[in-house]
Amino acid sequence: MKIKERYEKVIAWFTETMPVAETELDYTDPYELIVAVILSAQCTDKRVNLITPGLLQRFPDVYALAAAEVGEIFELIKSCSYPNNKAKHLSGMAKMVSSSFEGSIPDTMDALQKLPGVGRKTANVILSVAFNQPAMAVDTHVFRVAARIGLSTGAKNPYETEMQLIRHIPDNDISRAHHWLILHGRYVCTARNPSCESCGLRHLCKYVEKKIKS
Repeated sequence: MKIKERYEKVIAWFTETMPVAETELDYTDPYELIVAVILSAQCTDKRVNLITPGLLQRFPDVYALAAAEVGEIFELIKSCSYPNNKAKHLSGMAKMVSSSFEGSIPDTMDALQKLPGVGRKTANVILSVAFNQPAMAVDTHVFRVAARIGLSTGAKNPYETEMQLIRHIPDNDISRAHHWLILHGRYVCTARNPSCESCGLRHLCKYVEKKIKS
């Protein structure tokens, strides 16, 4: 099967079976989203959604967060993974947004990556989810699922996977595709013991094909 046909079939399947695909992080604006995404590194969305209400009630905007002591932030997020680093990142992010971007979360890749705690993956999430730009964030789920079903071939890192995905997915589907692949990886195509027998993509999946041959 040629790569174009594979992408068309995969996109058609997701469009039919998961027409609405959104982040599972709770947020109402770009500020709340960037806080949640910084907290979500190596932490479940469920845990983040338990933490953010108290944090955002205490620091409802970027200026309030910028004025907070790192220790104050730490106390409110200490139940997530790596709270020391994340408290410093949240403080640094808020200070830079306040001083360099007039209190508004920037909407370009270059500007976002200048913020503490924001790498390419986080920046792509913000661009896609908050600003509806055709950006593809590649986390462990996306990296794994794209390789298994044959959307990426030979990609050695998330950036190479990202470049392959955005080359073949139409711009108006990229934001949804990001969530399609994450949710599929989170609930069906898991790292260990994937649910291949019940997966609707098994007829297209190179991972399944390899398993059958072996």
